[in-house]
Amino acid sequence: MAGLAYAAPPLRVGIAGYGMMGRAHCYGYRIAPMLRPLPVTPLVTVMSGRNDAAVSAAAASYGVPETVTDWRELIARDDVDVVDICTPPGTHAEIAMAAATAGKAVFCEKPLATCYAHARAAADAVAAAGVHNAVGFNYRRLPAVSLMRKMIGEGAVGQVRLFRASWLSDEFTDPGIPFDWRFDRAMGGTTIADLGSHLLDLALWMAGDISDVCAQSETFIKERSLHDDSGAQTGMADVSVDDASSALVRFASGARGTVEMARSAVRRPCDFTVEVNGSDGTLVFDYARLNELWYGSASDNPREYGMTRIRAEHPSHPYAAQWWPIGQGVGYGSSFANQVADLLEDWPDGQWSPGFAQGAKVQAICDAMELSASERRWVAVGDVLSA
Repeated sequence: MAGLAYAAPPLRVGIAGYGMMGRAHCYGYRIAPMLRPLPVTPLVTVMSGRNDAAVSAAAASYGVPETVTDWRELIARDDVDVVDICTPPGTHAEIAMAAATAGKAVFCEKPLATCYAHARAAADAVAAAGVHNAVGFNYRRLPAVSLMRKMIGEGAVGQVRLFRASWLSDEFTDPGIPFDWRFDRAMGGTTIADLGSHLLDLALWMAGDISDVCAQSETFIKERSLHDDSGAQTGMADVSVDDASSALVRFASGARGTVEMARSAVRRPCDFTVEVNGSDGTLVFDYARLNELWYGSASDNPREYGMTRIRAEHPSHPYAAQWWPIGQGVGYGSSFANQVADLLEDWPDGQWSPGFAQGAKVQAICDAMELSASERRWVAVGDVLSA
């Protein structure tokens, strides 16, 4: 233990949920102190999950020393300063509000909730309690995406005119996948909220507020099989989430855009793209090549017409200097480590971002899209905010 004497004092984290996101967040806490000096050392002290055997196995794998089977017990513990929520979306708001009431800082995976009313309640709760709060829009912390936003802010594309983003996944393509919480809108949220929340956060971050939306949605596989604990099929259940959705969006600035999200695109594992076209240039990000950003300027030499590939790995680029030498790149896990480092570098005085207010704003747009798809009309986001 003598070798740890140099470490900053601990900030103790309890993670509710032990699946893939629990694993990703554990990784972020472990790696963040290696990236830059932090005033605290994040330590995951406990993890919760309803299945005792499963959460115990996961915690052992992730290096978490203790587990509980009730998130309420996790919040009540004295050795938890930050409550990190990695449970299904339908539980987010309730856990977040309980953590805020207990005076704990709260970090919640996206989406903040499955409807705007719950997201707003969670945002109001953390504001009233005066606790640190953030939503896990981790893709902001990829070097190329952060560079894209920085260049937009510096005027590289001029006035933003068009924004387009898509997220294509093949998660739901197999009709043999049995029914679970992901197909239950109340617990898993829609594809609009699950995948679209990332795209909408980036849209707000890069192009400003969205005023109106016009969306469409479809569920292609409308039933999924139910199974008992032995694996025997017991019946069928109706799917209440969309397999695919898309929308036209109007920005308050006058810019226009499109967003598309689907979990029914065969052989598309996790492919998302973001493009911004402005009065003076274009920027394009493609997650399949996540260390690259493509840029074209109206002022470029016409003889070199086209786009320039930027490798977002130079020490002058966001986050890049904290990782590997040029050419080595970063991956998915890096976004979580960068996220934790950003949140904790000014603890306890710094403000966390993006906070619950941003999560609620994103959910309002998701609600507007869902309403638009249902009623086949344009919907003003302001109508959701004021309802």
